[in-house]
Parts: sequence; structure tokens; C-alpha cells
Amino acid sequence: MNLIELVRAENIDGIVRELVGLTPDQRRAFLPELKVIRKEIRDAEWPAPDGKPVLIAGLGCHTSPSGAADWIGGPGLGWSEVSRHPALLAVIESQPLEWQHDVVARLAERRPGRWWGEYRLLEHLVRTTGCPVPTSDEFVLSWVHERSAKHYDLPAHLTGRMPGDNLWDRLSGDSFVPLLVPRLFEIADIGTSLDRSWYVTEPGGGWPVCLARLTEQGVLDRAEMLDGCLARLVRGGRVGDQRVFLKVLQALAPSTDENAARVRSYLALLDAVSTVAVHAQQVLGELDDAGLLAADLLVEASGTVLFRTEKKLVRTQLVRLDKAAGRDPALAGQVVLAASEAFGHPDPEVQEHTLKLIARHLAAAGEGVLPRLREAAEALHPAHTASAGELLGAQLPSGTYEELLPPVPQPAPVPGPLGSPAEVAEELSAILLGDPDVVAFERALDGLVRQAHLSRPALTEALLPVLAGHNHARRDWEDCTARDLLYVARAATSGYAPTGALRSRDHTSPFGHQLAGRLEEAARLIIARRTPYLLATPTSGTGALDAAVLVERLAGYEAVDAKDGDADLSQALLRVVPTDDPDVLAAAERLTSTAGQRTARWLKAGGLPTRLSGPGYLGTAAEPGLAPWEVIRRLDAVSQQVEQSLAVPDEPLAADCRWLLQPQAPAARTYVSRSPESAQWLSVFPNHRELLAAKMLTWSGGVANPEVKGCTRLLPHLAEAAGPAGPAVHLAVGYGLGARLPEDRLAAVDGLLVLAARGDLDGALLGGMLADMASCGLAEPARLAKSFRTAADTGAYGTVWSVLAGALPGLLSRTSARGLGELLGVAVDCAQRSGARGAIAKVSEAAGRGGANQVVKQAKALREVLATGD
Repeated sequence: MNLIELVRAENIDGIVRELVGLTPDQRRAFLPELKVIRKEIRDAEWPAPDGKPVLIAGLGCHTSPSGAADWIGGPGLGWSEVSRHPALLAVIESQPLEWQHDVVARLAERRPGRWWGEYRLLEHLVRTTGCPVPTSDEFVLSWVHERSAKHYDLPAHLTGRMPGDNLWDRLSGDSFVPLLVPRLFEIADIGTSLDRSWYVTEPGGGWPVCLARLTEQGVLDRAEMLDGCLARLVRGGRVGDQRVFLKVLQALAPSTDENAARVRSYLALLDAVSTVAVHAQQVLGELDDAGLLAADLLVEASGTVLFRTEKKLVRTQLVRLDKAAGRDPALAGQVVLAASEAFGHPDPEVQEHTLKLIARHLAAAGEGVLPRLREAAEALHPAHTASAGELLGAQLPSGTYEELLPPVPQPAPVPGPLGSPAEVAEELSAILLGDPDVVAFERALDGLVRQAHLSRPALTEALLPVLAGHNHARRDWEDCTARDLLYVARAATSGYAPTGALRSRDHTSPFGHQLAGRLEEAARLIIARRTPYLLATPTSGTGALDAAVLVERLAGYEAVDAKDGDADLSQALLRVVPTDDPDVLAAAERLTSTAGQRTARWLKAGGLPTRLSGPGYLGTAAEPGLAPWEVIRRLDAVSQQVEQSLAVPDEPLAADCRWLLQPQAPAARTYVSRSPESAQWLSVFPNHRELLAAKMLTWSGGVANPEVKGCTRLLPHLAEAAGPAGPAVHLAVGYGLGARLPEDRLAAVDGLLVLAARGDLDGALLGGMLADMASCGLAEPARLAKSFRTAADTGAYGTVWSVLAGALPGLLSRTSARGLGELLGVAVDCAQRSGARGAIAKVSEAAGRGGANQVVKQAKALREVLATGD
């Protein structure tokens, strides 16, 4: 049997023996056939044939190190398993030593990966051949994983694993340590690998402790370790990275003199993540107590710390400044000017502490500091303006309040249709690689139909390179999304469109099912080639469709006797903007086709017949004893009320649209780790945002569950849509304001500000909803405080106050959750800045309670602000 026959017979021992008797030229001659076999194995259906024989044979036939490394390091044939096979090592060791060195270096650069078999083969070769120890990122990462892992049996033909049942035993006798440890400070995101203490049996300690012990023994240079840790911390990065290198630094326990020599690094760390900044502040404080921190460096440190939002860091720095001025009155001027940076801190209590510090040292500082202090005091919370003016001897400007809101967004018009197959292919490729907006998706769908009608062969030629890199494999439980445009493209190139390929009512939302119906119909229209373009392509970036354009498209259909699609026409009717233009209505009346007559009747009736003026939200503020489940039931009833207010259209619509318009029970929700909503949802009926919000509340596991990632990404677009903004829209925004993730809360804040800019925000309604959400655990006051602080910082103090004024009575009656004091602090700021007046009974009641907790203190401050001028 020759080598190829041995490979196909999967005779590995025979392959090794055969390779020994072959010349280099003979080995190279087998490579083309081996590549064919390799491709056959990679393309085979599961279960695939064994890939070890062809990998071992191919390695032996590559006489150049670069080719051998490419063969081993290429994608997929079980290389991790092959690397533990004795035959592979035998083939490698039969090659010249220089060849082995080169292959090891190349594999270490591209992929020892993190699977122990691959790395151990390379380590064995490094130790047995005497080649240089690789220091590539991947090799170092693999070394860290190998040393961290608990003991696994090593194949008998491999050597090199350091003995020992814990990390210290393995590192203490490892000659790789001096070479590879310095690289730990240079590799990005290695911290999580070093901090996996669950990998390590504890007697010898984890990586930070072991590195410190190795430094004590002189295996590692102490100065280099300290400098490496500090440089890595200064460079920043992920929190996990910062945490582990901070542990290493603390385990090294630098002396006061060592820290003093690196004071500049510690000053830079004051701008790092919170835990690192706290450590740097402690070190600088110790240097200050030892008299080793110059006054200018203390001032420089304060300039960084006092801009941070963490109250503990800021207060500690203020105490440090206070001590410095008390210790040396000559520093008072520098101290009070440095402390004045805290006038801009968002916490009014920090500002109050700063004023007290400045008051203690102002006399020693002298009048020369007053102009700069007065300038800095303009950033103070309005509640401190009077006391600051009295302290600094001048009345601070209060200014005239002006609400700042974002400009009202104007929907962008949709560009003309895609003009060639190449443009369609380009747009489709962009959609498949990302999350497209409505305009891109709709133009691509229309482009597929339009260009297939003009020349399907030309479209097929343009699409084939795009389709080659994408597989349209769907799971039954996946909702239909923009990516399923691939189904239409494949139908355009193959002429085959399997019915029902995109639908599964058991697992998809009504929105996804309606989109699936449109895509399946578009594929059929392409194959039939009687449809020159689609009717439902929007004319506005919101998804809306101009009535005159729809009438014009239908007239074009009639001129060429085109076939319309029921799903396409139904979507067009749901998107069309109602009009009373007599010319448009008259043109519609002149249409003679069935689709034209349906459209004329729809436009004459005023579009989708909605009655969104039902009973509204039945709040629970007047019933503080209501059980949480009853509050949740009333919140859930919002979407049901809106959906039930939708009248049944007289004009028949496609079955998918009729199902979408039917009222749904909240029990239909499926809570997932990420919200299923997509931009295509908003474009189904873009002129009815209240109905959109109700449908999203019913079907989305995100908007109705603020713990879900991405739950609010559509809220800004929902606020920009047309139609009334009633209870459902406000409830969706309310859920978003209490979302778990900061980026999700930010999207909800954008939605809130857009509603306010358009004059559609009902602050009392939203405030009452938020109080109800907080009472049953659906919105934590701490999260709401962060959302409203973000909104207020844009200059929308009046907007935020209008909501908080409606929320505070219910919040103070029924909620004592963490963050209520912080939320009251935002209310104090917004009420003062916007000039709000008029007592709120529950606020006055909370202010009269005993104690000095944050809620009582902020309630007193708010009561005073609201009483000003009464």
C-alpha cells in the first residue's frame, strides 16, 4: 500500500513507517492528493471521518517548516486530539532539528491555542530540542492556563509538565518563569486567566502570591515587577485585568521608599477604575503622612480625585486637604482653591462638606483667592448658593432658567430604489453583517423584487458571491428578522421557495410571523416575475408611506397588468399616512384593480381605525395597601386596553396582519436573555406608536422586563413615531428608565427627552406609573435616580421635575428601597433649578419624620425649595 492508501485505510502506524522510506521529493508529490482528502473530510456530513491520519501524513510530507506549520495550524480536523498522538511526535522528531525549531516558533505565534494537548506538545519540543522559548501572546496565555490547571494525566510520550499539585510547586521549579512573567504585563485581557483561583489548589496561593514569593527569592527582579504592575495599571483595561494586577502589587508590598520613587505612577492611577484609585489614594496618603508628598503633588492629586463621582474618594481627599491646611497654614490658599473643584460634584452633600472646609481655612488663605472661589461657586447646587454667597462676600448669579431639550427629530426621506443588481448585492451583504435599519432592509427587499423582474440572470450573478459566505439555517424557535432576507435572495437565484420555511407560530412573535409572510410572498413574486416592484416600501425613515406615492405605484401596476401580493398590499395599507388631500383621494378613486379599489376605500375611511381614547391608566397611587400582584395586573392591563380599543378594519387584510392586530394576552410573553424586538417591528404601523408600544409590552420579554439586555433600544425610535403617546408609550419608557444596564437606561432617557421635545410627555402619568413600578419591584429607585440624573444633566430640569412631582407622593407612601434618598436629591436639584413651587404633602410628611437618614434630609431640602416665595 502506498501512502495515500494507508491514509484512506486510517493506518497511522503504517503511515509513520512509510514516511521513513520516502525522499523529500516523493513526500512532496503526495501533497496534492492529501489536500483533496483533507477537503473531503472537512466537507463530509456528521459524523466526519477521522482526520488524524491525513494530518500526520501531511505533516511528514511538508519539507518546509512554513508549509508544515500551515498544515497543522489550519482550520479544523481535530488537531487538538492529534497533538497528543505518539505518531505525530515521531514524525516531527524524524525531521532535522532546525526544521523542528522553525515549526515550533511558527506554531507558537499563530496557535498553540489554549487546549492542553497542543501546548504540551510545543512545550515538550521546546524542552527536548533546546529551541528558544517562545514568548508570543498565545504561547504565554497557554502557559498560564497550563500552570493554573489542576493536574491531568500527561501522555506517556510527552514530557515537560512541571510536577506539583498546586501552582506554587509548578512555578517554583519552572525555568520558563523569568522569561515569560515579564510578558504578563504586556498581554491584553490576561487578568481573568491569572485570577481564576478555582483552578488552583490553595496551599501555595494563586498567581499574585506566587509571583510575590518568586520575587522574594530573587527569581524575578523586584524593580521590574513593581514597574510592570504600575505600568499595566496606568495603561488601564478591563476591570478583571486591573483587579489581578492590583493584587500582584499589593502582594509585593512595596516599601514607603519604593512608593515614593514611583509617586508619578500613583498620581496617574487616581484616574483609574475605582478599586485601583482607592489604593493609589491610600498610598499617596501614607506618603503625605510620612512627609514625602510635596504640596504641589497633593494639589495635583486633588485635581484628579475631586472630579470623580465616587463620594468616598472625594470625601477622603477633602479630609486630606483639610489636614494639610491645618498642619501648615501657609498651604491654605492652595488647599481652598484645590477643594473648590468639588463645587461641581453632583452630590449636594459633598458640596456642603467642601463649603465647610473652605470656611475653616478662608481666613488663612487671604482675600486673593476670593475671585477664583466665586467663579468656581457658580457650579454649586442652587440650595448652597445663598450660603456660598455669604461666605465669599458676593451674591452669586442665579440666572434665568431655560429648559434645554433636544431638537424635534425630523424623519429622513427614503432614497430612490436600488438601481442595479450590484447595488442590491452590496446592500444585502451589509444587512447580513449587521443590524440594519428599516430603510436599508426595505430597499434591499424591493431591490430583489425589482431587479429580478428586470433580469434574474444578472441578479443571480451579482448575488452568488454574497450567498456563498452565508448559510440560511434557521431554528424553529427563532423569530423572523431582517437576516431572513437571505431566504428571498436564495429564491431569486435558485427559483425555489419552500412554503412555510420562515414561519413557526409556536415560537415567533406576531411581528416576526407577519414579516415571514411578507418575505415568503416576495420570494413567490420573484419566481412568478409578474411584479415589477413592491407597494409597501416606505417613503420615510420611520417606515411611513406617503399616500400619493402608494396611489402612483398602484397606477403603475395597472399600466403593466402587474400582480400584487396580499401581504405586500396589507403592509402598505398599515403604513400609509392618512390624508384628506382631494387630489390624492380622487386619483385613488380612479384606480380600477382590486388592490386599487381596496386602497381607495382604506384612504377614504382614514386608515387603520383606532380608538385610542379609552379609560387610560388606572393608577394605584390612591390605594397604598394594594398587593404587588394587583399593581402588576393593572400595569399589564395598559397594553390590553390599547389593543382592545383597536376597531376591526372593514377592509380585509392578510391573515398575518389580522393575527398581529388581534388583542393578545400578556401570558404570551417569552422572557429571554436579550429582547427579541427589532427595528422592523416599528415599521409595521409607524403612524400608531401607542398601538406599537402596546404590542411591544405584550410580546417583548424586554420592555416589560427591565432585567433583559437591550430592552430599550427601540424606545427613542418609538418616541419619534407618529400618533398619540398614551399610557402604553409612557409605560414602555418607564420600564426603560428602571432598566438594569446603563446603556439601556440611556436609551430610555433619549425616549423621554424626545417625548418632551415633541410636547407629548405627560409627567404626572409617567410619575404615577413609576411609583407603581417601584412598589412592586419593577423599578428600583436607585436606577431611576441614575436615569433622571442623566436626563437632568442635559438641561431638562423642568422635564425631570414634572415626572418626579408625579412620582414622589406614591414613592414616599409605599417605597423605602435603596436609592430613594438619591432620587429625592435629584428632585431637589431639578425643583430648585427649574423654579418649581408649591408644597407636596407627602414630601412635607417625610421631612417631618425623625432621624437624619438621606430620605429625611433630602425631603427637608425639597420642602424648603418648594416653599421658597410662597
